[in-house]
Amino acid sequence: MQDVAVIIPAKDEADRIAATVEAAATLPGAGLVVVVDDGSSDGTARAAREAGAKVVRHSRNRGKGAAMESGAEAAALLDGPGLAPRHLLFLDADLGATAADAGPLVEPVLAGKADMTIAVFTTTVKLGGHGFVVRLSRDGIRRAAGFAAAAPLNGQRCLTRAAFEAARPLAAGFGVETALTIDLVRQGFRVEEVEVPLAHRATGTDWRAQLHRARQFRDVARALATREPAVARLTSRLR
Repeated sequence: MQDVAVIIPAKDEADRIAATVEAAATLPGAGLVVVVDDGSSDGTARAAREAGAKVVRHSRNRGKGAAMESGAEAAALLDGPGLAPRHLLFLDADLGATAADAGPLVEPVLAGKADMTIAVFTTTVKLGGHGFVVRLSRDGIRRAAGFAAAAPLNGQRCLTRAAFEAARPLAAGFGVETALTIDLVRQGFRVEEVEVPLAHRATGTDWRAQLHRARQFRDVARALATREPAVARLTSRLR
């Protein structure tokens, strides 16, 4: 059975995307791998295509939420009319060979026991200051939806098509994971965290990494502001 479409948003990941695609294609039920090249300036699209993925390309960087929606739309088109929609497994582009270990995320969804699973990495990665964004997201999810998330920002998620459609339109940028969890829990969908031995590139501590974290903080705060009024004042200062 090929009941899962793997969606991989990617930007400037030419060095890792092929290994990620090849590993993802070995997952149980993975009949389709779609890479969304979100405005890369390197050979990401070519490397993904050569590794066997279907590739959707944004001419400019539109952010993670938009890339996820583009990938899901491409998967629906490739499913064709009259066919049952595939479940959607979202993976980060820099997982490399460890993407082959994402199977436990798919199993509860295929079995009908969960509507969305979220990965909790069992591999320890140095976050380099990333923790303050995690705390913002975790506390916001708890207040807005009553869900205690161990890995609120983890992008490795498997969803039923129904759950994905219920969460659209997705939140912009890096706020997408926080918003997905809140919106689906509030609507009564079953959300489950699953431990998996995945690993991606460790976050650095240089100015580029600090800028990335600032953008994450902004996007998470904005996602929370529309779901939790107490955050709105903070968000207004970020504009």
